[in-house]
Amino acid sequence: MFRIARYVAKYVLVVVALAVAAGSGNAVAQQTKLKWAHVYETSEPYHKWSVWAAGEIEKRTGGKYHIDVFPASTLGKESDINQGLTLGTVDMIISGLSFAARTMPRIGVGYYPYTFRDGEHLIKFSKSPLFKEMVDEYRNKTGIQITAMTYYGARHTTSNKPFTDCAGMKGLKMRVPDVPAYLALPKSCGANPTPIAFAEVYLALQNGTVDAQENPLTTIEAKKFYEVQKYVILTGHIVDSLATQVAPHVWAKLSDQEKKIFTDVTQEAAASATAEIQKREGELADEFRKKGLTVTAVDKKSFQDAILKNVTFESMGYSKADWDKIQLIK
Repeated sequence: MFRIARYVAKYVLVVVALAVAAGSGNAVAQQTKLKWAHVYETSEPYHKWSVWAAGEIEKRTGGKYHIDVFPASTLGKESDINQGLTLGTVDMIISGLSFAARTMPRIGVGYYPYTFRDGEHLIKFSKSPLFKEMVDEYRNKTGIQITAMTYYGARHTTSNKPFTDCAGMKGLKMRVPDVPAYLALPKSCGANPTPIAFAEVYLALQNGTVDAQENPLTTIEAKKFYEVQKYVILTGHIVDSLATQVAPHVWAKLSDQEKKIFTDVTQEAAASATAEIQKREGELADEFRKKGLTVTAVDKKSFQDAILKNVTFESMGYSKADWDKIQLIK
């Protein structure tokens, strides 16, 4: 009798163990692996907080989603990864909305030069009913969900030729992203805008393909553009941001609870990255001076007047009504 009881107990343990093993195997089989792509360096807050968000999403979904982050254009230049959201080759990205504006021009209104007063103004806009309306319209049009906005910085110009006003840019060979929104400033001031992929800018500056480029101070530091430029010119023409975006094939399959997790986590990451960027941005002008660069303030009104004269909102696909509403955000 005792032997039978032992046998039965042993049989029950084996059955339970097999059930647990099967359950574990099933959990592993159900894990979804996602690719999160961006074009920024591993040293930048955008990468650091994307990695944090990836781990946090896995944790908060009980391991259901495992996300690998691919930095520094590993999965392609910015236009490639934006296209990848609809092709299904990437699942999440962080990218400027200037690329989204190719599909829905209205959402790029913040790229009209001198739209935002500063980073705080931009972040308030990103939390406004107006921006939510744009996000919903963009999702209805493309299936892509924007979950968070990160402050990227005020875009300034670096150059090997000095200038302090709009007229001083005439004939300047200036690298800009391959997006119409970035052409407004150089074209209005008579410069020669040259679209070059982000990963190739350093070499283009080094070998003289272009004389100048424009980016936030933190990007100028991260990409080491200060090594191949003499002047930092504080044009501050665009207050820029990055949008965390989830591909349609992923967003459509998430439960409401999972959508909330993805949104909450990416917004927490965006807030942390924004704080780091704002702090570093305030330190860099002095640091560039210490590296031997000349940091120059400019007559911003000369740039604004030229842009307003030469580039209409409608020519860029933007709504003046949206721009006016942004100006009212305090």
